Amino acid sequence: MFVAEGEWKNHLEVEGDGLLRIRQHASMKVDAMIVADQEHLARSSDDRSISQLVNIASMPGVVGEAWAMPDWHFGYGFPIGGVLATDVEWGEQGGSISPGGVGFDINCGVRLIALDCSVDDIPNIDRLAGRLNGRIPSGGSGKGGLDIKKQDLKEIISRGSDAMVDLGFAHEEDLKNIESNGVLETDEGVSERAMERGLKALGTLGSGNHFLELQTVQSIEEGNPHGLFEGQVMCMIHSGSRGLGHQVCTDHVRVLEDKYRGRDGTWYNEEWGFEIQDRQLAAAPIHSREGQSYLDAMNGAANFAFANRGALTHRLRQALAAEFEVESRLLYDVSHNIAKIEDHQIHGKSCTCVVHRKGATRAMPGQPVLVPGDMGTGSWLLEGMEQNRAFASSCHGAGRLLSRSQAKKQIDGKAMKRELESKGIRVHANTPNILSEEAPGAYKDVDEVIRLSNAAGLTKPIARFSPLAVIKG
Repeated sequence: MFVAEGEWKNHLEVEGDGLLRIRQHASMKVDAMIVADQEHLARSSDDRSISQLVNIASMPGVVGEAWAMPDWHFGYGFPIGGVLATDVEWGEQGGSISPGGVGFDINCGVRLIALDCSVDDIPNIDRLAGRLNGRIPSGGSGKGGLDIKKQDLKEIISRGSDAMVDLGFAHEEDLKNIESNGVLETDEGVSERAMERGLKALGTLGSGNHFLELQTVQSIEEGNPHGLFEGQVMCMIHSGSRGLGHQVCTDHVRVLEDKYRGRDGTWYNEEWGFEIQDRQLAAAPIHSREGQSYLDAMNGAANFAFANRGALTHRLRQALAAEFEVESRLLYDVSHNIAKIEDHQIHGKSCTCVVHRKGATRAMPGQPVLVPGDMGTGSWLLEGMEQNRAFASSCHGAGRLLSRSQAKKQIDGKAMKRELESKGIRVHANTPNILSEEAPGAYKDVDEVIRLSNAAGLTKPIARFSPLAVIKG
């Protein structure tokens, strides 16, 4: 047993390769699992994020174990990289659903497009990168979105990627390669303010860690189910629901947090009998009016995010067509900020659960899993494994090592840009400080994250990609 200082550390033990367990103690209702070894934990942990993991293990209706993927870091209430499942049949109105367990960028996710060419087939890679930077609106403003009407937006919120096909912004053959086929069921429970924020944002990248990146296939592991070849050009897109999703989360966080009152160091809702350790974990029973309202609005925002990545793909294809003739196919599109109702086996019994994945990717057996690294290192295509115990979940990226403020203080963005370009990586960034905040040194080692995910039996590696040209907000 590995024992260290501090409360949760006194209950920490090694479970196996790439896996640590925090035994149930204090208010925890289940154990917590960390996809890490002792060295990774020592390098990447601040006590706040693991304390958040311990907190979510006490959520009403929690089942199985609370999980931290190897890219975990501090977030709003839930740790980013956190996975938590609650039983929909627990108590009188079901287990908890929490907006904090999804995050503000609802259905932020990644899609991967395979181009039928190598770098040598591109007439002028610098010109193509510049054209993409001009055609892909980025930054925090949300300006430059596709010109759609309010009725179009309502269709998108209701029908997701299906509506994008009807509007001429997506290919029908893409739908089979999107998680949930790009559509989640909703009754359009999105506020008017959220609608306003989404109307001009369709087809915009956003800022922060969002990007569009041209990459090349650097290596292919054993097995190649997608027919890739070394040197092939790929495009990875990382974006979400923009201001629309942020507003949905804000709307419901305000309503739910207002329903909790402090009591003996915890937060309590008298109506439902829910006790939580942090007000940012504010939750409602899944079958309550408030729970159903959030689920409905979250699904609507998720549909917008699927559509947004579809619109960005549309703009990518337009830019490619202006430069040269090339076939492109959507390999897959995955969510990594979402709560979904799924059936899982827990301790040998079937359970219908609300699975919160915040900064975590669904990883069903054989399903593609997309894991972007940092813009100077590389990204990965993985596949879910049969023995995955984490509610069929995986990491979603490299995971932050430094906060944005720390990165700005420690990293010279201009010098880092020169270093990347000396390696042949073209970088276009439109927001001041973004190069420092998103520098490779601000992130964990993505290859180590992938190794730990594989060692823990969550995913197996399929291919590694190297960055070629990066469009950042």
